[in-house]
Amino acid sequence: MAGHSHWAGIKHKKGRADKQKSKIFSKLSKEITVAAKLGDSNPEMNSRLRAAIQSARAANMPKENIERAIDKSTVSNGEDFESLRYEGFGPSKIAVIVETLTDNKNRTASNMRTLFQKNEGSLGTSGSASHNFTQIGIIKIHKDEISDEKILDLVIDAGAQECFSFSSFHEVHCNKNELYNIKQKLESKINNFLSTNIEWRSINKIKLSKDAEDKVKHFIESLNDDDDVQKVYTNLDLMEDID
Repeated sequence: MAGHSHWAGIKHKKGRADKQKSKIFSKLSKEITVAAKLGDSNPEMNSRLRAAIQSARAANMPKENIERAIDKSTVSNGEDFESLRYEGFGPSKIAVIVETLTDNKNRTASNMRTLFQKNEGSLGTSGSASHNFTQIGIIKIHKDEISDEKILDLVIDAGAQECFSFSSFHEVHCNKNELYNIKQKLESKINNFLSTNIEWRSINKIKLSKDAEDKVKHFIESLNDDDDVQKVYTNLDLMEDID
């Protein structure tokens, strides 16, 4: 029975990992489709699409999935995605911003309201939480691509604001309006990028007790499990998540 139990545990973990990978691929595919639909279907002519494809590759999405997502942008099937942002407060009054891509805003609004209420939170109006954050362009590059010294020289020449080097990746910060211009300059020396995004970064992070932090993490996971949710930002200090 012990062997059976161990095998069941492995299958359960694999099933959960496969489900998470499928959900990540679905969100990346949606971003690729929207980027291609809003601009050119040629990534060389569309910086947002190029960034979306690079993020998909960094997540090991198969080439055929990427091509299928691009092809979907040319099909007129009545499925138009809309970018919507939700703001509010989660457990322990943590400020939360949720970015979504949806083809049914009534469904998404209902889901967000329910998720916030179930997790001791509340949805707010536009601006209620975002004043706790600032929007910046963030480019992540694996450290295998370039050394600490070389990335600093490259970032300065490209006109970015800051660069932070962690154990496995470099994180370049820049003005959100200059994101794709700076990315293009970095591409002269770097071939592969982990991600290129305009993100909300909290101005002042909040530390919580272990139990309170676990509640917030559960809330974030619940939001990320929703198919319409693309990104979730909070002002909770989770430094251990940086690797």
